[in-house]
Amino acid sequence: MTILPGYSPREGETFPHQPVCHLHKSIYGLKQASRQWFHKFSRTLLQEGFYQSQCDYSLFVRQQGETFLALLVYVDDIVIASNDDQAVEELKGTLKQKLKMKDLGTFRYFLGLEIARNDTGITLCQRKYALDLLTETGYLGCKPSSIPMDPNIKMFKDDGELLSDITSYRRLIGKLLYLTISRPDICYSVNRLSQFLATPRTSHLQAALRILQYIKRTPGQGLFFPSSSAIQIKAFSDADWGTCPDTRRSLTGFCVFLGSSLVSWKLKKQQVVSRSSAEAEYRSMANTTCEIVWTLKLLRDLKVQHQGPALLYCDNQAALHIASNPMYHERTKHIELDCYFVREKIQDGTMKTMHISTRNQLADLMIKALHPAQFANLLSKMGTINLYLPS
Repeated sequence: MTILPGYSPREGETFPHQPVCHLHKSIYGLKQASRQWFHKFSRTLLQEGFYQSQCDYSLFVRQQGETFLALLVYVDDIVIASNDDQAVEELKGTLKQKLKMKDLGTFRYFLGLEIARNDTGITLCQRKYALDLLTETGYLGCKPSSIPMDPNIKMFKDDGELLSDITSYRRLIGKLLYLTISRPDICYSVNRLSQFLATPRTSHLQAALRILQYIKRTPGQGLFFPSSSAIQIKAFSDADWGTCPDTRRSLTGFCVFLGSSLVSWKLKKQQVVSRSSAEAEYRSMANTTCEIVWTLKLLRDLKVQHQGPALLYCDNQAALHIASNPMYHERTKHIELDCYFVREKIQDGTMKTMHISTRNQLADLMIKALHPAQFANLLSKMGTINLYLPS
């Protein structure tokens, strides 16, 4: 920091040439402020006997006898979970002695996420964030839509006139991306529109506004995590072969459940062009396998025992045969070796593949725009709930 204008040295002292201020601690706005804060915070927790998870460096856990503590940090916001209230109070007291902290009480609102709890489970949604977005865009009184994207519309990179205000489109997509934290139902639509941020067109904006109409219909929709759910990982993997009209690359989509609770989902365009639908599905299975392995490691860090192999559901018989039968090597010479990670995990018992019909493939909602009936059918099986619907 440069010396403030008008600041003079003390009597008998002189400033050196081009003087600057020497800071004794990091403050907001400096490039190293967040790094220094996290370094001090993590060092404090490690001194208190916590273990830093290798799966998620922002997660710290400690188990002493029957007492378990988990602490998750995002910048300077902290969430503490435990099976012992007394241990939580002791931890907060220790942290307050070494860090400046403010206790906000029971976990109800965190980074735009609204959390409601009762004996049956936990509900997570972003209702206030969704309503604020509708108000900001002027769509609070719009006509609701039953689906976020029309399945009959095909969008291209050069389709339509260029928007005069590119910034507003980018800002809208950015806000919708944050809303996907609790809304897997809009993941495909937002992902598709985020590919046109460089040169958005009028048709892309109309599709984005259609998402707002869908959000108006269910602003309070979120995820429900039942307290009685079994500890069994089930994953659904799907791919849409050559779906991108501009690059001809396929889409990978998956969703991972812990019992009946949806804990992870993702939609991503594949890095290479697949030569067949079986190859595209197999690559999707490889990505889902990586997510399953990561989830199992995270459960071990949280001291949760997972019995038996994880289940991976796929609706493509050819991809399932490639994963389990080495005799298909002749047909898959062109596929990279990292895809055979799936077969390795099947052989060592980490997971087991299962066939599922396309109609019941939950990941189908992640990779394509669906008609209202099928969209509602798959969404109802994902453990979503709307607490604000009239009873």
